Amino acid sequence: MTSISLIFLLLLSATAAIATLSSDLTALEAIKAAIDPTTITETSCLASWNFTSDPCSPNALPTHFRCGLSCGFDNRITGLFFDGAGYSGTISPFISNLTGLLAISLRDNKLHGPIPTALFSLPNLVTLELRNNLFSGSIPPVISITKTLLDIDLSNNSLSGSLPPTLSSLSLSALNLSFNQFSGPIPILPPNLEILAIQSNCFSGHLTNTSFGGSIQLKNVDLSRNSLTGPIPGWFFLQQRLERVNLSRNGFTGIEVLKSNKTRLIDVDAGYNKIVGYLSPNFMAYPQLTSLSLRDNKLQGPIPKEFSLKNMMLRNLFLDGNYFNGKPSKDFFSQKSIVSGSFGDNCLKRCPKSSKLCLEPQKPSSVCRNVYRGKGNP
Repeated sequence: MTSISLIFLLLLSATAAIATLSSDLTALEAIKAAIDPTTITETSCLASWNFTSDPCSPNALPTHFRCGLSCGFDNRITGLFFDGAGYSGTISPFISNLTGLLAISLRDNKLHGPIPTALFSLPNLVTLELRNNLFSGSIPPVISITKTLLDIDLSNNSLSGSLPPTLSSLSLSALNLSFNQFSGPIPILPPNLEILAIQSNCFSGHLTNTSFGGSIQLKNVDLSRNSLTGPIPGWFFLQQRLERVNLSRNGFTGIEVLKSNKTRLIDVDAGYNKIVGYLSPNFMAYPQLTSLSLRDNKLQGPIPKEFSLKNMMLRNLFLDGNYFNGKPSKDFFSQKSIVSGSFGDNCLKRCPKSSKLCLEPQKPSSVCRNVYRGKGNP
C-alpha cells in the first residue's frame, strides 16, 4: 500500500469517527436530557439515541439513532423529529447550537414551558411544528429575527397573550395557532401568508383592512370560534386568491357582499353568528362558490331566487336557524336540483318535507309573527 493510500484511509477513518459536529452532539445530548426519562419508552425514537455511536456516521449501529433526526451532506443535523410517544419535558436552550436545522417537528407529546427564544435564532429553520403539546406563555417578540421560517404550527397548546406586531415582518406562508388562548385583535399579517388558521382562541375586535390588506396571497382562512365582532366587510371576500373562509361561531352582526365575478371563493362559512339583515344575491356572482353556510344567524326576508338557478356552481346551502320567510323557489325542490343543505328552523311557507332541504321543521308561527310584527305577514 502506498503512503498516499494510507493517508487517504486514515483521513477517511478520522472523518467517519467525527462525522457529526461536536456542537451538534452536545445539543442532542442536552435535548434528550431535558426529557423526563420515565416517558422515554423502549420502542421510542429517543430510546435509540445512544451516544456511543455517531448519529451522522454511516458506521453507526442500526439500533442507534434509528429515528428522530436527519443529517445533511455536511454531517450537520438538519432535522429534528420527535415521534408522538408522549414525551414530557422542555426544549433545551442548547437547541440553538443546531444551526443547520431546516425542520423541527415535536408534535403530539407533552412538552411544556414557554417556547424558547433559541428556536428563532436558528438561521436556516424553515418549518417549526410544535402542535398538540402543553406549551404555555406567549409568542416571544424575537420571532421577528427569523428570516427563513415559512411554516409555523403551534396549534393545540396552552399559549396565550396577544400576537406580537413583529409577526408582519416574517416570510411565512402558513401559520396555525388554533386551539390556544390567544387574545386581542388580529395584527398585521405577513405579506406572503397563504394559510391562516387561528380557530378556537379569544381574538376580538373587527376585521380590518390594516390586518389583511397586505396579505395578498391568502387562500385559506379559518377565524372560527373566536370573539370577533362588527360587520363582515365586503372587501374581505374579494381578496385576490381567497378560496376558503370560515368565520363561524363569532359575534359578527352584519355581512356585506360586493358583486364581483373575479373572486376565487369556493367555500364560505359564516354560521352561528348574530348577523342581521337580508341574504344578498351577490354571492351568486361568485363564479366558483360551491358551499355557503349562514346557519343560526338572524337573517330575514325571502331566499333570493338567484340561489336556485341551475347554471350556478352552488352545491351546499345551509340557511337553517334564521328567520327567512316567503316561498322558496320551486327549483330548489325539483329532481334536477343539485343543491343540498338545510332550510329548516325558519319562517318559510311551502317548504316540502319530501325535500332534504326541509327535513327540519319551521319555527312556530307565533315566533315568526313576533319577528315580522308590523312588517307584513311572514
